[in-house]
Amino acid sequence: MEGLAGKTICVKVGTTTELNLADQMRKRAIEYLPIAIEDDDALFIAYAEGRCEAVSADRSQLVAQRAKLPKPEGHVLLDTVLSKEPLSIAVANGDAPWYDAVKWIAYALIQGEEFGISSENIDSFQTTEDPEIRRFLGLEGNLGEDMGLPSDFAARVIRHVGNYGEIYDRNIGEPFNLEPGPNQLWTEGGLLYSPPFR
Repeated sequence: MEGLAGKTICVKVGTTTELNLADQMRKRAIEYLPIAIEDDDALFIAYAEGRCEAVSADRSQLVAQRAKLPKPEGHVLLDTVLSKEPLSIAVANGDAPWYDAVKWIAYALIQGEEFGISSENIDSFQTTEDPEIRRFLGLEGNLGEDMGLPSDFAARVIRHVGNYGEIYDRNIGEPFNLEPGPNQLWTEGGLLYSPPFR
């Protein structure tokens, strides 16, 4: 970050990113010139046009926007992480059944990866005797039914879109060459885990 001393940095106004950048630069006693911009499109247009020498945003957003630049390889993502701000799924407040369904579908993606169940091998688990996997796949128990979902909701989701790792690789990892970092299972040193499927 010391290389940004005296540089202009575009940042979206009114965001935690703006505050995090200011805090980190202040903590490091680095003087810089922030250029506050109102929306995401304008933020990256300003950077692409050279109105600022750097841009601060969520890492996944930076990776995706860099890919759209005329010469992506000419732009470097710094290794410095300014804050811990997980991105997640959001649903409208007040709809508990929908919230439960979305939450448990997200858990299913993570648990499927932990079990080693993917869109390619899911059929090989249909005869398992492992009670945890049987509940997960809806072969026994009624977790899905309790939420208004079919008992095999987790199996259906993984069969159609894959587990969390497959989705990450397909949409972020491979197209943007972005390592998962904390977006890995807890067993792999990441932050992802699911409660038990009971």
